[in-house]
Amino acid sequence: MANERLRAALLQKGASIADLAEAIEVDPKTVERWITKSREPYRKHRFATASYLGVDETYLWPAALSREQVVAASESEVLTIYPHRWAVPRDAWGRLFTAASQQIGVLVYSGLFLADDTAMVRLLGDKARAGVRVRILLGDPDCAQVAQRGVDEGVGEGMAAQIRTALVLYRPVLGHENFELRLHQTILYNSIYQADDDYLVNMHVYGTRAANSPVLHLRRVAGGEMVTTYADSFERVWADAAPVES
Repeated sequence: MANERLRAALLQKGASIADLAEAIEVDPKTVERWITKSREPYRKHRFATASYLGVDETYLWPAALSREQVVAASESEVLTIYPHRWAVPRDAWGRLFTAASQQIGVLVYSGLFLADDTAMVRLLGDKARAGVRVRILLGDPDCAQVAQRGVDEGVGEGMAAQIRTALVLYRPVLGHENFELRLHQTILYNSIYQADDDYLVNMHVYGTRAANSPVLHLRRVAGGEMVTTYADSFERVWADAAPVES
């Protein structure tokens, strides 16, 4: 059976078998056997291939790691647990986004604490101008999901008002190249703040405002699956969200 995931990942990247072979320093015939005969590479070559293609190792070779190895790698992805979002050091948000060299993602209902920080908005704009892809997902202030979240947090229509305020505050950077903002109509179980392979995940707890809920600081580890879970969730929400034009 052929490894269609590996074949598809190469096509998506626009790379050939020879390109991959050169990048990870193996013979092209070896890569061809990985695809056509579903041969499993050595661990170092699996990791190098996954890194080159920008996908998770376990996506390309689901059976390559034992359950114990996946659990151990996933545990290693957890760097810090904060009991509340307000307990995250203020400069941690700046460090998170400053370190990004490829992409930044924010998935929230309003995330007003970020949008209300002029220096943070300026940083996101600077990153976009430097070539980093910046994607912001805010809740649609007119949707039922936002209205329900307002009720759950005890702020009522205040949630929609916060989102409209955030939209105004992002307006100065909305026209920048590489800066994209969309509105979603999703029930969020977590807010996600992502910079390359680092994630701050703010859990949502019924009856509790997001600022009082726990936050996980995660960093991608080869073979781990926690970061991949949140990354996939972000992409699904992004795919269905409506773009906001400048």
